[in-house]
Amino acid sequence: MISATSSSIPNNMRPANDVMKLERLGSMFASRLSFVRSLMRKMIAERWQVVNTQFDLDSNGHGLAVYRITTPENCYHCVIFCRELPAELRSDRVIAEAWDVTFAMVEGEVETSLLEQMEANVPLQEAGRQHPRVLVLSRANKSLRNFSQFVEALSSGQQPDPAWLTAVGYLYRTTAVYGNGKFGIADFARLQRNSDFSRPFAAQMLAVYVLRQFSIDQLNHLAQAKAPGQAVPLHPELERYLGIGNSTGLGMAPFLINHPQLIQQWVYTRERALAYVRENPATEQIHAKLRELMARALTHLQQTKTEDPEQTLRNQSTAKSIAETVDWLDRTLAHPGLYEELIAWAEEQCSLEAQELINTLLIELYPDLVDKLDDELGCEESMDLQPDMKVRQLKALIEQKFDWALQYRENCPEDNYWFWYRSIEKEEPRLGVRGAESGAEKELALAIGPRISRCYAKLEPFVADNPNAMVVEFLLAHPEQKDCVRRIQTMGETPYGEIRANLWHRNMKPMHLLRTKLSFFGASRFDPKSDRWVRITLFQGAPLARELCRPGRSLEQLDDWGFPVEPILDNHHVVQGEQP
Repeated sequence: MISATSSSIPNNMRPANDVMKLERLGSMFASRLSFVRSLMRKMIAERWQVVNTQFDLDSNGHGLAVYRITTPENCYHCVIFCRELPAELRSDRVIAEAWDVTFAMVEGEVETSLLEQMEANVPLQEAGRQHPRVLVLSRANKSLRNFSQFVEALSSGQQPDPAWLTAVGYLYRTTAVYGNGKFGIADFARLQRNSDFSRPFAAQMLAVYVLRQFSIDQLNHLAQAKAPGQAVPLHPELERYLGIGNSTGLGMAPFLINHPQLIQQWVYTRERALAYVRENPATEQIHAKLRELMARALTHLQQTKTEDPEQTLRNQSTAKSIAETVDWLDRTLAHPGLYEELIAWAEEQCSLEAQELINTLLIELYPDLVDKLDDELGCEESMDLQPDMKVRQLKALIEQKFDWALQYRENCPEDNYWFWYRSIEKEEPRLGVRGAESGAEKELALAIGPRISRCYAKLEPFVADNPNAMVVEFLLAHPEQKDCVRRIQTMGETPYGEIRANLWHRNMKPMHLLRTKLSFFGASRFDPKSDRWVRITLFQGAPLARELCRPGRSLEQLDDWGFPVEPILDNHHVVQGEQP
């Protein structure tokens, strides 16, 4: 892990007490450092090939499909099983037991014996005995409305209305994408030794990308099966505009708390990229590029639909701020201090989401500075205890680096409103109201702020009585504080690892936690279905599999797909971009 004391840290890094506030973290957007963008750049630069090698689907789209992924050094196969899903079994919950599609990505060749083993177990997901060569295990459900509308349009010889994809940006949405040793599949160490997937969640994102290609192929197959002499394939512009959805809930929240060193690295890398950009003088050419990106992002925001009233207001507020930013850019000429002036203006005039969107677009302007950080998003996680540290040093460390945690009030109902637990029946993280719901005695230790505050409350009198004692002596007196002390000592050296919020507080919004992680994945079009689960879209606008090795298209051209906007139709034929 890159230390916070590294000499490579720019002088203008944003302070952690601002960046790590939960509300700001929950206002971030996908950037060019997000995992889907990083993966696509690697695939383009190394000319990965994604080729369908088996496509045994019946007229209803049920059956087996296999895709071969070839990299410069290795090959993998994504095996997809598509079966009929009765309406009464359709559910996006992680506890569902049947899905429209189940799939897995395996290392190496798929011989007959392995395919038979996968056919018997992959559709069972958690209940199956998964093969150790499986790198990723996942499942997905159809967007029934889009599927039926798209098949109907293509089978009649027409292109679907792009507005259908603007409303719901995908044909399939995943409900879980498992990796890292879950259910007997390949463990994390195996991926760490693999240069193809050394970046965070790269294998999982590749499996989702292949599912996107399958959704296109299956759609064209169904249209052709319905009207063999009349059906047309989906237009390339609509193929690119098609993403893959994901439905996720509180299950994401514990990761942010349980992997603080990894979160430190993600945020630190993003903040360093922003700081590098801010050191550069704005030229007229870059000014024009920023205005172009800002206008595209504004259109994307205006086209983003959600039924959630609060998110709708947030989107409208952000769009209003970005429209004002476009106007500001039109009135402000390029000059060396443009970025600092823009950021200062935005902090005074714009919503949090708009501020973070502006930062995201600034990062987009300098690929030569930013893309070299792609390989710095991972780290070795290890919490080290320093037993010989003086207790007075530990106390000072908490006061200096964790002062935000000391704001917790032990006897305040507002500060102790929620508790986190794992449902035995559903095996999902949940939130309960303390004193009103049962289970608080078995809660998950996710509220780091209160834990540090309680540790400090025991440390303070111990230091007063034993000013020259070492940490090991404090832990002999209070052994239950060992994990907390280890975390304080480790994370005290890194500014961005801890979310500076009390996760028990009544005003804590779980959606901010979900959005934090999803923004690093590369999610767009946040569509909350409650304050505890959300649907998002991945890979919308990304290059198609057949374009990865196409000559004549540069990395810069293929990688310019953030904040995609709705293609324009003329009598049901796309009139922008590539023609079929």
